Amino acid sequence: MSDGEKILSSIRSDSDERIAAINADADKVCTEVSAKAQQRAKEIRHAAETKIQLQSEKLLKATRSRIELEKRSVMLRARRGEIDRTVGGVEEYMLSLPEKEYFGLIYKLASTLEGQSGTVLLSARDLARLPGDFKSRMKASGLDITVCDKPCDSISGGFILKNGDIEENMTFAAVISANRERIEDLISRELFV
Repeated sequence: MSDGEKILSSIRSDSDERIAAINADADKVCTEVSAKAQQRAKEIRHAAETKIQLQSEKLLKATRSRIELEKRSVMLRARRGEIDRTVGGVEEYMLSLPEKEYFGLIYKLASTLEGQSGTVLLSARDLARLPGDFKSRMKASGLDITVCDKPCDSISGGFILKNGDIEENMTFAAVISANRERIEDLISRELFV
């Protein structure tokens, strides 16, 4: 081998060694970069999974809260509907009482107006079945009254005591309306406790 070929062979050999060293360094760097990239990808994936888990838990909690709120709202609407139906039934019940109990209720209402006087307005139905001792029973309840012989169309049950421009509305609807809150409390305790 000539000197030129020896030099070329030495250069090739040095070159091959350098290339091998560069390739080894490159492989080492690639392995390190790849390991770091995999570790970073693992961290990112873990962070994303944690974030998704937290968001899922938040969403689930918010959904449960909305469901619970809607459930309470439905329950309250159902209670309100039941109370309203029951309050509505109170007047119907009062109107359907047998005559003796019905007029007993009217006398009881009259006693709350003790000492007053005036003309009593009644419904056509009540005028038609007025007991013979109505005036004396009303007097015993504390009222000095005359009975209007014309029926009052705005009354379904109970009475109105009229003295000049002053009217005491003792109709069942007015009494129920004035005592609605107490009636609702009573109904609520009876139905929902």
